[in-house]
Amino acid sequence: MPNAEDIPKIVRGIRKALGEEKLPSDREDPFQVLISTVLSQRTRDENTERASEKLFSKYRSPKQLSQASLKDIEPLIKGTGFYKTKALRIKEISRILVEKHRGKVPKDFNELTGLPGVGRKTANCVLVYAYRIPAIPVDTHVHRISNRLGLVKTKTPEQTELSLLKTVPQKHWIDLNEIFVRFGQQVCQPRKPLCWKCPIVRECHYPNKNLKAKK
Repeated sequence: MPNAEDIPKIVRGIRKALGEEKLPSDREDPFQVLISTVLSQRTRDENTERASEKLFSKYRSPKQLSQASLKDIEPLIKGTGFYKTKALRIKEISRILVEKHRGKVPKDFNELTGLPGVGRKTANCVLVYAYRIPAIPVDTHVHRISNRLGLVKTKTPEQTELSLLKTVPQKHWIDLNEIFVRFGQQVCQPRKPLCWKCPIVRECHYPNKNLKAKK
């Protein structure tokens, strides 16, 4: 099982596979990160991107979204699945931000998880992508890849997060989600990982490696 000394090598290998030595460090809009991550729950990345683009082209602030009607919100996010529940949640989140936080998204983990529908992953995404505060958001990609590599042996994303926090040096926390998500989309895919093109295949503990490229 890889230890803390192996993490930098793994991170460098994944960045090499992505063709990027250093990831962008620009901060994203906190409100958009928060709402987009809520929309991303139990849906595909491309569905989240389309719905977010539609939603934020019409509603750009917590005040605007809190005042919108559900019948106007729902069609914009329908492609994400469970859209009626998500519409209720993002409208309620927006209302709370306006009434309790002066329209600002909190930087505090506990305040974030106190919002409706906001769990650990969503809160950590806000901390990392909006405020560049060290944290490890764990989605399906991070959970899958961490277990395949042998960085953790866990059954749930929350267990994976807590285990990674103990193993991964803090200087890698901010970048970990982004590089693992991209790596999971491009190389270490859910059903048929492209192990034959993976630069860290020797460090990987996944027993069902796919080592033959399609001809």
